Amino acid sequence: QVQLVESGGGLVQPGGSLRLSCAASGFTFRLDTMGWYRQSPGQQREFLASITDRNRTNYADSVKGRFTISRDNAKNTVYLHMDTLKPGDTATYYCSRKNYATAKYDYWGQGTQVTVSS
Repeated sequence: QVQLVESGGGLVQPGGSLRLSCAASGFTFRLDTMGWYRQSPGQQREFLASITDRNRTNYADSVKGRFTISRDNAKNTVYLHMDTLKPGDTATYYCSRKNYATAKYDYWGQGTQVTVSS
């Protein structure tokens, strides 16, 4: 079955950087668009970035220029490199797979917590 496992979260000071990883299994990773979302308590899940099978990327305005999504098809892993982190970036971060047929994100990982604080 489809599994997505995020890692790399933690506590970082404002202005710092983190790289999140998402290891995927149970589907043909190289063929699917992958995305990163985040959610804070009491907030809706927010789209951050996506990357297609052809490495075309798309970013939310809130993270454009600070976050970079990438993928390694040989490792079935998608990454989110985050720079210049702000306290407002504190959230649980999730990776997801986009269903080719429905164009909806249908599988989610368990999430990894990112806390930006001094």
